[in-house]
Amino acid sequence: MITPPAGPAPRIPVRAHVGLGANVGDARQTLVAAVHALAALPGARLAAISRLYLTRPVGVADQPEFHNAVVALDVPAGPDPERGALALLLALKGIERAFGRQRRGRWGPRELDLDLLLFGDERISVERPPDGMSLDPGHRDRLLVVPHPEARDRLFVLAPLADLAPDLVPPGWDETVAVARDRRLVAEGPGAVQVVGEWAGEAWSA
Repeated sequence: MITPPAGPAPRIPVRAHVGLGANVGDARQTLVAAVHALAALPGARLAAISRLYLTRPVGVADQPEFHNAVVALDVPAGPDPERGALALLLALKGIERAFGRQRRGRWGPRELDLDLLLFGDERISVERPPDGMSLDPGHRDRLLVVPHPEARDRLFVLAPLADLAPDLVPPGWDETVAVARDRRLVAEGPGAVQVVGEWAGEAWSA
């Protein structure tokens, strides 16, 4: 009996972490709908959802507070980490556009903001395609950098990320997510973030 040659081994999905934020209109409901949109991405599996946070704006104080959360998604790895991360980035930008994301100044109001924070344990720096460029006029970096280069110093990212992966040391960091969160809590004060919901199957509880 002749055994046919084995094909390439299937690639294990990658655990990606995506940050969500909004402060225009019904931000809470927008993030609920965004979670479901992420869960519906082809080949993706929604693995975990953080608590929902109300957070103080950063950079531009004269605007409404933000709602923020983080989701863990198991997504296709792609033929290599760079192309896998870019495919996810393009999907995130497509969801932002579908939700009516407008071009505004950096750190300004957001209908929906989706940031690729982590892509497994990969360190990635790769040129973005045109459809993957940031919509912020003042933040037109041509590179996708993962882990997200600002995540380590943003409490609105660290607080929900610590709900899902407190003991994780992202590539290039020298501290866990929980330690980084606590460090920023000391710097920004406890009023910078407030838990306003726990995920309850289809939405965050009141």
